[in-house]
Amino acid sequence: MADYLDTLNEPQREGVLNTEGPCMLIAGAGSGKTRVLTYRIAHLIQSKQVDAFNIMALTFTNKAAKEMRERIEKVVGSDAKNLWMGTFHSVFARILRAEAHHLGYPSNFTIYDVDDSKSLLKSIVKEMQLDENIYKPNILYNRISSAKNKLIGWQEYVGNAELMGDDAANMRPEIGRIYKTYAQRCFKSGAMDFDDLLFNTDKLFKEHLEVLNKYQHKIHYVLVDEFQDTNLCQYYIIRKLASVRENVCVVGDDAQSIYAFRGADISNILNFERDYPDLRIIKLEQNYRSTKNIVEAANSVIKKNRAQLPKNVWTENEEGQLIELIKALSDNEEGRLIASSIFEEKMQHQLSFSDFAVLYRTNSQSRAIEEALRRMNIKYKVIGGLSFYQRKEIKDILAYLRYTLNQQDEASFRRIINLPKRGIGDTTIDKIVVAANDHGTSIWEILQNPSPFVGGRAAAPIEDFVAMIKRFQLETERKDAYDAAFEIAKGSGLLRELYEDKTVEGLSRYENVQELLNAIKEFVDQPEREDKSLGSFLQEVSLLTANDEDKDKDPDKVTLMTIHMAKGLEFKYVYLVGLEEDLFPSQMMLSSRAELEEERRLFYVAITRAEKRLFLSYALSRYRFGRLKNCEPSRFLDDINSAFIKTSSKSGSGYQSTPNYAAGNSQYAKSLVSSIRKTNTPPAISSKPKNTVAYTPPADFTPSNTDQLQAGQKVEHPKFGFGTVQALDVSGAERKARILFDNFGEKTLLLSFAKLKIHA
Repeated sequence: MADYLDTLNEPQREGVLNTEGPCMLIAGAGSGKTRVLTYRIAHLIQSKQVDAFNIMALTFTNKAAKEMRERIEKVVGSDAKNLWMGTFHSVFARILRAEAHHLGYPSNFTIYDVDDSKSLLKSIVKEMQLDENIYKPNILYNRISSAKNKLIGWQEYVGNAELMGDDAANMRPEIGRIYKTYAQRCFKSGAMDFDDLLFNTDKLFKEHLEVLNKYQHKIHYVLVDEFQDTNLCQYYIIRKLASVRENVCVVGDDAQSIYAFRGADISNILNFERDYPDLRIIKLEQNYRSTKNIVEAANSVIKKNRAQLPKNVWTENEEGQLIELIKALSDNEEGRLIASSIFEEKMQHQLSFSDFAVLYRTNSQSRAIEEALRRMNIKYKVIGGLSFYQRKEIKDILAYLRYTLNQQDEASFRRIINLPKRGIGDTTIDKIVVAANDHGTSIWEILQNPSPFVGGRAAAPIEDFVAMIKRFQLETERKDAYDAAFEIAKGSGLLRELYEDKTVEGLSRYENVQELLNAIKEFVDQPEREDKSLGSFLQEVSLLTANDEDKDKDPDKVTLMTIHMAKGLEFKYVYLVGLEEDLFPSQMMLSSRAELEEERRLFYVAITRAEKRLFLSYALSRYRFGRLKNCEPSRFLDDINSAFIKTSSKSGSGYQSTPNYAAGNSQYAKSLVSSIRKTNTPPAISSKPKNTVAYTPPADFTPSNTDQLQAGQKVEHPKFGFGTVQALDVSGAERKARILFDNFGEKTLLLSFAKLKIHA
């Protein structure tokens, strides 16, 4: 028997050895699921003699796929390089590159990132002469993305009375037409957005059965990591690929399903057995990560959820210290207390700053924490900030590279046509786009003969631009990615323009472009890489995931991130901040049990990131939406069995700290959280909902025009019911109303989204 099997516990061994037929590994937090998935693949190759070319393993980050491949390679050798392994998007992009012609796309189609998609949507709204304050790119992108994840194309969308009715009720009746135009423009540009990589793979398999049959017989085993995070489209593709042999193994934890806002459907894992009646279910319940106190506290939280797969997570690790609860008078004091605690714990236990993480529900919470850490000269890094590949100068160079390969790419054309400035204004660009649309041809065709459409003076710089792009095309045909990219960066004039800007910002931008070229050189110099073309590099960059770019030269820093970003990570010391009603759980997630249970799963994920110590904190007041708000401790604090939590001596000014107590002192423990609620909340109008049962509006509910809304008016909301407007805030870009609802307390709502019905 292979040596690697000796390192596994009994359920893990079962998960590795039982390779035939449908299998679901329910993997509790810290239970070693990656090890099981890795060794299962290694076992298929080494012991079952399965060709690596016949195995597909799907993950959600390139980083996870890279780590798994490296582990497998240590067991089976270079065969691991032949696996179909990567993120859903990268693996399906690989299939689409080979098969895109069936759908009418070129094999070198461009992959639009989120910014590209939003830029195109903004252009479409402008061309349609719609209100840009109503049809915002974020709203449009999320609506279209949600539709695609549910396999709803634009044709189905505009033909669906319910969807169109929802848009009309939200004062956005043109979304269907925008979706149609967006899809057609992407197709015309030879471009797919991230969602298209999934949507079009499903379409390919659905409409071209010969292609599906080809991959069904090529892929003998399908393995899926983080299965609870899959959406409907991903699940349908998995089912199609595995339908011949049914050798499908999914690994996940329903208790860590926290991405519904991205389209993840928890029913995929909860109902998996319905689609595979002979499913083998293996539970990985031993936690190797956290102390007993942390594991038991997490268990006490998640058992409050109704929708879940039963399991009993346990650990043989040490009991560990109790969870500490820190109370602060304000968000600024919360930051100060946490920074002080990190410093004290580091010095007392000889730790590194990299052992610490601060997690929060929303990005805006990092401000107070960052300020406090800076005051104490504590080094930190914020995960989820501006990505290197989202910086303007990087996107400018990448747009040149993309357009060189695909002249149908409208988004890249708009970005580079007058960059650096070459005397081609917005009016000229609009004339070119309109001419292409009116004549049913591509922008590139118009560019090659611009005089009839833009006039003589504007034609000359356009002709120079076309000649330059054709010259770049020749470079890409005979040079590798680095040499071609260097010639394009230099030949476009961008490199010189950045070099001549001697400001601090200009030097930084120039250095960033040099770093991009370094990255391309590193890509080309990898000895195992067969395809060193510019197209291959651009595909890899387009499919980078949020956790793939952490190349900090000084890793000894405290990590700050949202809980969503922390999933899959672990730290010795974790500080979970902002445990207040309407913040965590979010006030936007209180209208149904399903939403509240997702918030509780998010809380569970945060708790289970901690290995040795866990600190929870909340503030009694916090600035939100520009005003100071009194806060109440989160209901989630009551979900923790009080035997596993204590009040910290680090709690804020004006508060008499509570001494530590033993876990067995249950009588004192049980009264702890509730007594904090009763004695420390400042007098104010309660923002805590009186209940969490969603209000059901009448069938004829129709939102009113809120342009003339005034304080004192009675209003009705489709989720929060009836309330009275307390005040209006018209100082910012978005009008807001502070409303006291009869059953849900006080809410501050953006009027452009609120869907309020005004009652006389």
